[in-house]
Amino acid sequence: MLDPQAQALMQLMIEKGVPPINTLSPTEARESYRSRRTFTQPDAPEVYKVENKVASANGLNVPVRVYHPHAAQTQKALPGLVYIHGGGWTIGDLDTHDVLCRSLCLQAEVVMVSVDYRMGPEHKFPAAYEDTLAAFNWTVSNAESLGLDPQRLAIGGDSAGGNLSAAACIGLRDDPEASAQPAYQLLIYPATIMWQDTPSFHANGKDYMLTKESIAYYTENYLSSREDAKDWRASPQFANSHKNLPPAFVMTAGFDPLRDEGLMYADALSKAGVSAQYVCFERQIHGFITMGRVMQEANTAVSLCASVLKANLHR
Repeated sequence: MLDPQAQALMQLMIEKGVPPINTLSPTEARESYRSRRTFTQPDAPEVYKVENKVASANGLNVPVRVYHPHAAQTQKALPGLVYIHGGGWTIGDLDTHDVLCRSLCLQAEVVMVSVDYRMGPEHKFPAAYEDTLAAFNWTVSNAESLGLDPQRLAIGGDSAGGNLSAAACIGLRDDPEASAQPAYQLLIYPATIMWQDTPSFHANGKDYMLTKESIAYYTENYLSSREDAKDWRASPQFANSHKNLPPAFVMTAGFDPLRDEGLMYADALSKAGVSAQYVCFERQIHGFITMGRVMQEANTAVSLCASVLKANLHR
């Protein structure tokens, strides 16, 4: 059964006249997504310190926002999380995921580095992937000044951010020049297969906010051709091997078109001998974790993610 609060949210979106993303230009879609924050997201909690910086690495300059928990006042090297926001590689920014990053920063007691990667259609694949790697490498190189331990640095994200995080773990594993590997990966309803054909895609591809049409819109904005979908950097499920990747927590939603590919990825990791925990919020829709003002299970999911990070990074 769909969570009644999720059903009420979708009715609220109709009442507020929020149009389907795929009917808008990318500029309009970004503004529409930002405007939702006022009625879906909780108030932003106070953290110890927030800094906007530029991550310069791999020949790129990527804007990032660094969050420090209150524990940073007394501890010199905390665990960290490089966070990659969702939004179909087309929408989303540092502000749309500010509340989520603050919440994870406080509850998990980690230094958060939120990444404002390049998006489509202006910047096609693999620009977002390259920015993700650059941000991670910059964080490792600047760990001391950021007050974090590079050996306890995780990477994670939601939806498209989960896709980029999973792909980055594969790329860093295979890069002989990588100075450090992620210690953990947090994948929140990740997209792991482009142009998917799963039961959940067909069963949940309408009526639950993320639709088949909006998925096609996002994918076409990001990829230059369907050939790109075969590249593991776009579809990490298709990597030749999932061995020797960081331990993972994979979270999905029951009424999400992406549900099955999240489960498939968790299974692929487990089959390859990687420790992978999997949890499905059966009554929820895609994108729910940022909607804690109107859905209590969103706050439960944030706390669960924070507890998993804390258990795996505070050792």
